Amino acid sequence: MDDEDYDAFVKILCVCANRKNVIIIVYAVVSNHCHAAVLAVSQTEADAFGEEIKRMYSMWFSRKYGGKGILRKTDVQAISLDTDWYVRNALAYILRNALDNGCNVSEYPWSAFSAMFSKGFPQVSGFRKVSSMTKKERRGIMHTGDKLEGISWLVDDRGHLIPRSICDYNYLEQVFENDQAFFLKTIGGQNAAEMKYKLVDSPRKRLTDNEFVKKAEETSLRWFSCPISEISIERKIRLIPFLFRTNKTTVPQIARTFGLGRDEVLSILGRSGGSTF
Repeated sequence: MDDEDYDAFVKILCVCANRKNVIIIVYAVVSNHCHAAVLAVSQTEADAFGEEIKRMYSMWFSRKYGGKGILRKTDVQAISLDTDWYVRNALAYILRNALDNGCNVSEYPWSAFSAMFSKGFPQVSGFRKVSSMTKKERRGIMHTGDKLEGISWLVDDRGHLIPRSICDYNYLEQVFENDQAFFLKTIGGQNAAEMKYKLVDSPRKRLTDNEFVKKAEETSLRWFSCPISEISIERKIRLIPFLFRTNKTTVPQIARTFGLGRDEVLSILGRSGGSTF
């Protein structure tokens, strides 16, 4: 990939987000893959966003390099981030991907890092609103004929999108409690192999009630040498947050499994810092 390819991918991310009604929080485009965290109303819209990126970038790639179906076997995954820990570490891991291209995380031009905790737009000349472009300019610069009316995106004097104009940086900053040191420490302290396994190699999938009960029982037997029906509330308080963090589950499913009320489960998770966004 050259700079034109990276630039095109970032713009395609934004166009696809606008088409599929998702909001980009953060992204990183590297030589052989891309990660983006988005806010989506449903899993269906998140899946559609990923597939639209693949479709649109395939068209770009084919026009520039020739050939068809080059990205046909490229895998697209949309994974739900459903706990505080999972969200924070995923956002940090995405930006850390700059290291894959041998670049400093803070200086990598094809990620959203510069949008975070920047206290405003960078002082560069030539800001231009994407929404003011003609159709011909949109096709040439943004690679789309979409109208893009009311869009807040800005490009600089090189025609590159300004990350702070395309990302929900407020969401990320709030996730890190508006503390830049917390944000940077999380990026620096990442276990990249662990996060790659959790996010890429073995993404969590929602278990049926029967599958979750079986897994919970196995964990209870391993931890306490007795089934869930025989463990004390104190042991349930230890076990529930662990299962919530390590499985794609819900409060109602945990309540059914442990024979507790939903409010009791929420209280246990709140006590352990396991609340969800």
